[in-house]
Amino acid sequence: MIESQTFKKKNYTTSPLPVDEYEDCTFIDCIFSNTDLSSISFVDCSFADCDLSSAKIYETIFNEVEFTNCKLLGLPFDSANQFTFIASFTDCQLDFASFYQRKLKNQHFIDCSLKEVDFSGAELSNAQFKNCNLENANFENTNLEKADFTTAYNFSIDPENNKIKGGQFSVNQLEGLLKKYHLKIN
Repeated sequence: MIESQTFKKKNYTTSPLPVDEYEDCTFIDCIFSNTDLSSISFVDCSFADCDLSSAKIYETIFNEVEFTNCKLLGLPFDSANQFTFIASFTDCQLDFASFYQRKLKNQHFIDCSLKEVDFSGAELSNAQFKNCNLENANFENTNLEKADFTTAYNFSIDPENNKIKGGQFSVNQLEGLLKKYHLKIN
């Protein structure tokens, strides 16, 4: 187990991060793009200004992990360990990521780009999407009960194919809920 260490400006594309348990570690300005992080355990860790785009995260444990200003393009979070997945995302690029059938109750996405993210079948009740771009994000059979979309934008959510009871939306976003009906809202 590796505990309470800080890793700065490391390029793990040339020298892979050893498979181990990382607890209370900080990763700053590190490059993990296209690397294999499978079966690694991250507990109480933080990633700041890191690039994890297209990394392999099969059965990777993310337990109480904070991502801040990170590139997480195309990450298949649906392949990460599902029993211990607790993460927060602030000012991150998560375009093309997948949270398919992921349990994300009370999840917070703050100032994130979530373009074309797959949220189908996910449990997102009480989730918050603060100032997030959800352009072409896929919500199908998704539980969005009591989720907060009041400052989110560019989303399209079909109320007939998703659970949205108690969800919070602003008046300006009605188009995102009624898009399939091709209505003109003025």
